[in-house]
Amino acid sequence: MALKRRNKVNAAFSMSSMTDIVFLLLIFFMVTSTLIAPNALKLLLPQSNNQTAAKPLTTISITADLKYFVNVDGKPDRVAFHEIEPALQRAIGDNTEAFVSLHADQSVPIEQVVKVMNIAKRNKYKMILATAPEGR
Repeated sequence: MALKRRNKVNAAFSMSSMTDIVFLLLIFFMVTSTLIAPNALKLLLPQSNNQTAAKPLTTISITADLKYFVNVDGKPDRVAFHEIEPALQRAIGDNTEAFVSLHADQSVPIEQVVKVMNIAKRNKYKMILATAPEGR
């Protein structure tokens, strides 16, 4: 009596599910890597060891050629110096706990930085001076 086995084990492996996972991971990393760039302006910030954990509501950037940018709704808008205060008032409103981050190139004269800090003091905004980590 010869008995034949009807169920044979198939040793083939389907790669289609593996390629689906790889493509999903690729799309995920492409999307998240574009969300990481917080500031489109290239500034050479002064270096410091101290860092703060406060999350700023808006940022003010001063470039090396003394151009001012106020970050409203995630994009930096170029403004004249006299337009900084109204732009901040629109962006912050009546929020008394809001932080403003000041990004100034290291070649900007301290006088320009102090002028922007005076605007924040006049309006009772809390200001953070952005710096780069030391050793970079």
